[in-house]
Amino acid sequence: MAVLTPRRYLTPLIHVLVWGLFGLTFLLFQPLTGRLTMPPQFWLKQGLMFAAWIATFYFTSKFTVPRLLLHGRTEWFILALIATTVVVLSFSKFLESVLDLPALMDKAFQAAVGRPRLNRGGPHIDTMGLLTTMFVLGISTSITVVQKWQKDAQIRQTLEQQRVSSELSVLKAQINPHFFFNTLNNIYALTLLDGEQARVAIHRLSRMMRYVLYDTAGGLTLLSQEIAFVQDYITLMQLRLDERVTVTFDRPEPVRDVPVAPMLLLPFLENAFKHGVAATQSSKIYIGLSQPSPDVLELEVRNTLLALPSTDLAGSNGIGLANTRRRLDLLYPGRFSLLVDDHTPANEFRVHLTLHVT
Repeated sequence: MAVLTPRRYLTPLIHVLVWGLFGLTFLLFQPLTGRLTMPPQFWLKQGLMFAAWIATFYFTSKFTVPRLLLHGRTEWFILALIATTVVVLSFSKFLESVLDLPALMDKAFQAAVGRPRLNRGGPHIDTMGLLTTMFVLGISTSITVVQKWQKDAQIRQTLEQQRVSSELSVLKAQINPHFFFNTLNNIYALTLLDGEQARVAIHRLSRMMRYVLYDTAGGLTLLSQEIAFVQDYITLMQLRLDERVTVTFDRPEPVRDVPVAPMLLLPFLENAFKHGVAATQSSKIYIGLSQPSPDVLELEVRNTLLALPSTDLAGSNGIGLANTRRRLDLLYPGRFSLLVDDHTPANEFRVHLTLHVT
């Protein structure tokens, strides 16, 4: 059994109320005032015409507009409106003829005023009927077109949300396995050198995996948790570095927690560790996070430009940075600034991100 909710009755109720108000105004309308008493046939015609206009409204909204106008058949739509108007006015003339309204109205007028009505000769146009018919057709067309626009806009919005959600899932899935695969390679190499440090690295990695799999399931995470994740990543990467590589990490103190997209900063770090580390050459990596205001986050990453091929610690193949820019476009449209300088005066590669998180 279907569950009946007030929302399901809202549209029919509005239609009933509007038609009731329109019908009350129409049925009580009298072209003459004073002592003139309308014959019963007049009210019968008024009721039948009211029913005809209701039928005209729904015929236009359910057939003429959807089948013709909304399918680009404008000429046929205009012809259909003209034909509908002719049919309604012809029906009005038919009712007047069948009910003998002109003669009955003459008698009523003469009884009330004491003289016959003037200007009865020849055919005449039912001006009030024409205007009412055009009004009904215009309202029906307008409402139907607006409802179609609203429905199409809602569908487009739903599809866009689904597309963005799917694309974000794909981008995040590309980043996370990429990072963990490279980290496991690092730990494997570390087991050959120092078993104790390898155990510490495994513990950090398990904590990072728990963060990615569970703490970020809602789509957003707290800035303090993201900074702890970044700290774990840096510490894990430093396990394989020697004294020739200097890594500096500056973080805001204290951290003013705001929701941020998880693992959004990781590809910048991966890129620095990939291109800023060599086995036989000194280098520096600087990672700075700051909060100029509670809703603004700034990240600066610099690494030495090396002439020798780098040791692939992070294993970044370019997917991470490209995905991160795409994620920024999807999650923070118009609310971020990403500057990349591939050769600073200090012979460094520099990335500067300004992010308005709220």
